[in-house]
Amino acid sequence: MKIFIASDIHGSAKYCRMMLDAYERESADRMLLLGDILYHGPRNDLPEEYAPKKVIEMLNAKKDEIYSLRGNCEAEVDQMVLEFPVMADYALIPVGKHMIYATHGHVYNCANIPPMKKGDVLLHGHTHIPVCERFGDDNVYMNPGSVSIPKQNSQHSYMTLEDGVFKWKNLDGEEYMSFEL
Repeated sequence: MKIFIASDIHGSAKYCRMMLDAYERESADRMLLLGDILYHGPRNDLPEEYAPKKVIEMLNAKKDEIYSLRGNCEAEVDQMVLEFPVMADYALIPVGKHMIYATHGHVYNCANIPPMKKGDVLLHGHTHIPVCERFGDDNVYMNPGSVSIPKQNSQHSYMTLEDGVFKWKNLDGEEYMSFEL
């Protein structure tokens, strides 16, 4: 199974459209969104082509393929308009002998680590910065970056996970980092 992983769309119709084009190009089986889907948040400038209603329409068309987590910008009203669950704080994804703890990152992160065993992966968005680094007791922290508002000169990006291999790509599909569990 191939999973497409993205975070921090922040209501940008332009970058949501580009993300969905990348999803189709990847021929992924499912999409995992790590939160901050519709609202830009008080700390961010408006992303290009800010149009949450268009984002709602585009994502609802893929509702049977999307799994999503709650970011710090999600609210109950978002769940009222999105036709797939968006209010879960985390998801556990088994990959071989490893467990991936997927969350948005505003609660659980490298400074506040969730319950994890040696070799597990902490996967979150929130910072808008793509990352793959080891920490603690042989654990790995990964971040796909942001679809619409990348920070620290990073690219508009996403990740894929297939057969234990994570790949970071920009929205044009160019791979720039990978990691094998």
